[in-house]
Amino acid sequence: MDWTEVTITVNAKDVDKAGDIANMVVPYGIYIEDYSHLEEEAWEIAHIDLIDEELLEKDRTKAKVHIYISPEESPTEAVAFLRERYTAEGIANEIHLDPCVEEDWINNWKQYFKPIPVGEKLLIRPTWEEVEDAGGRTVLDLDPGLAFGTGTHETTRLCMELLEQYVTPGMEVLDVGCGSGILSVAALLLGAEKAVGVDIDELAVKTADENAEINHVADRFTGICGNLTDKVTGKYDIVVANIVADVIIQLTKDVEQFMKPETLYLMSGIIDTREQDVLAAIAPHFEVVDRKEEKGWVALSARRRTQPAE
Repeated sequence: MDWTEVTITVNAKDVDKAGDIANMVVPYGIYIEDYSHLEEEAWEIAHIDLIDEELLEKDRTKAKVHIYISPEESPTEAVAFLRERYTAEGIANEIHLDPCVEEDWINNWKQYFKPIPVGEKLLIRPTWEEVEDAGGRTVLDLDPGLAFGTGTHETTRLCMELLEQYVTPGMEVLDVGCGSGILSVAALLLGAEKAVGVDIDELAVKTADENAEINHVADRFTGICGNLTDKVTGKYDIVVANIVADVIIQLTKDVEQFMKPETLYLMSGIIDTREQDVLAAIAPHFEVVDRKEEKGWVALSARRRTQPAE
């Protein structure tokens, strides 16, 4: 039986929230077409000749969220849920369904994933793309498979910018919820001596291991499948968690055991409407030393408190 491709068209300004709601339907196989900021970013990468002419002709006012429903699940129920949630959030939408064989949806999103510069030093290159001139950047080759983390989303880019800012040679990094392993690999390419990535998704850990191998850092990367407190040992110079606000809040009580006195805690995946919740949860334990924001997403850098918060 065929899978069902569900294409949701929304106003570009609503795409982040629309994508979050779509992720409630399926935890896999989602990709987003959003060209609203393409022209603003074009100058940064034009010298690498990365932007296809057909992408420049896309409608900047609209964005599309694609999800895939397995033959064992009901597309009708999924669409009903989406419409109900979008209506409740005031998100105007059009939903279209098409049959799709599994091999197609696994590969469809690749046409929208192009090389992208991040920060001042890195260039993320999908393994199926060629780059003739990296403009002096370190190339991070990536095949995310079905795991989260391509570098195209603001949360991942913000984390990578913080890693670029703080990683120094010899550091050891713990990547909580590692997904594709992009942050671990980035840290290693930026000079870290060792990175440990942990995720509850076995496929994510497998993908992270493969991406470490592709980038020739597998000897310094350890992928672990399981819960953080059950599987991970040791203390690290940087702990990075690019997850969601609720999980970051839950981590607060456990993450300190993996930190040295001067460890940096990098947190991302925080939508701006939840920032105060996260700040309130971490305040007794951590002091924020840096903050980045892009398109409604927030990343924080913090250190352990040496004295109780006032």
